[in-house]
Amino acid sequence: MPAAPLRLGLAGLGTVGIGVVKIVQREAALIAARAGRPVVVTAVSARDPKKNRDADLSGYAWETDPVALATRPDVDVFVEVMGGHDGPAKAATEAAIAAGKDVVTANKALLAHHGQALALAAEAAGRTIRFEAAVAGGIPVIKALTEGLAGNRIKRVMGVMNGTCNYILTRMQSAGLPYETVFEEARQLGYLEADPNLDVGGIDAGHKLSLLSAIAFGTRVSFDAVELEGIGAVSIDDIRLAEQMGYRIKLLGVAQMTGRGLEQRMTPCLVPAASPLGQLQGGTNMVVLEGDSVGQIVLRGPGAGQGPTASAVMADVIDLARGCRVPAFGLPAAALAEPVPARSATPAPYYLRMRLLDKPGALAKIATCMGDAGISIDQMRQINQPGEADDDAIVLIVTHKASPADIAHAMAQFDRTGVLVGRPVAIRIEEI
Repeated sequence: MPAAPLRLGLAGLGTVGIGVVKIVQREAALIAARAGRPVVVTAVSARDPKKNRDADLSGYAWETDPVALATRPDVDVFVEVMGGHDGPAKAATEAAIAAGKDVVTANKALLAHHGQALALAAEAAGRTIRFEAAVAGGIPVIKALTEGLAGNRIKRVMGVMNGTCNYILTRMQSAGLPYETVFEEARQLGYLEADPNLDVGGIDAGHKLSLLSAIAFGTRVSFDAVELEGIGAVSIDDIRLAEQMGYRIKLLGVAQMTGRGLEQRMTPCLVPAASPLGQLQGGTNMVVLEGDSVGQIVLRGPGAGQGPTASAVMADVIDLARGCRVPAFGLPAAALAEPVPARSATPAPYYLRMRLLDKPGALAKIATCMGDAGISIDQMRQINQPGEADDDAIVLIVTHKASPADIAHAMAQFDRTGVLVGRPVAIRIEEI
């Protein structure tokens, strides 16, 4: 007797949702062979059933309310690709769990804010939540952490996890264009979220980092503890100067467990231009995982888009069809530790850029501030640019290794010198 099909209820018919429909329809035989049973979509949910969505949806039942979809008796797995950390996505996911459904979601914001509560509810109901598509698009990083590296104690998680920011920074570098120009270009191309700060402010990437941290270090999701700094202060001058020194600027996420607690930061960093991260172009993502036994693993691939994200959704669906059930964050939710947040304290070299009044003693005052903060200077030079005002100058400083606290102390002292024009910029240099 043939195995019963796994029946999907699909909430959200945007780019990713339609991608899921296309894979289910196009690859039905292959999926059934790999899963050991057919996988079918039985019902979908969207606000406007009449909208042209470039897919044949005529064979599916429609629900305008995703909560109604989540509780249908002909749905085994609720697939949520609507987005949003509250509202319909949260209500429908909770309803699906209460109704005894497994959940597959691409919603990193939902899990970053409510992951612990949802995981507890799912496990109490004997269900599971899968979210491969929520982090790094088509890269199977969740599976790598929960399964492939399950025998390792993870030492560090690092990566570029927002394709829009990487597009903006690499476009600035390759075309020599200022941030404002490339930001508008990205908007016109549809790369930016409706709220652009989710991308350029580092929030979207911070959501992803917090989910990876929870799995890697056995802790509850703690997005509020992620140190966030976006790319808005990165200028074309920074891009050019970094290139001259053999570096590229990336919005880089780093998470590691230290003796003080869990460090999580998503900030612009300089990385060596010849490194895998330095070579990363356009909207591509890269995640670096470091384990005590395996060493360093580098995963690279498309971080967004219809095909890659729908591919990740279907990987979770096929695992459920096979009967593969893993706790959402690698450990039972009740066993996840409450993390102790720790501000980053690991010393590193820093790149500092500032504009100073061009008058005697200005550089000496800056050097004194750095000496008082215990910071050793590796390089210091003035950058003369055509067309700049005669009464000020750009100064570039590269430090030897210094703690973030010492850099912050020096930056605070700079303000009191009376020689600054505008705000200085400090960017950490990561030697990958």
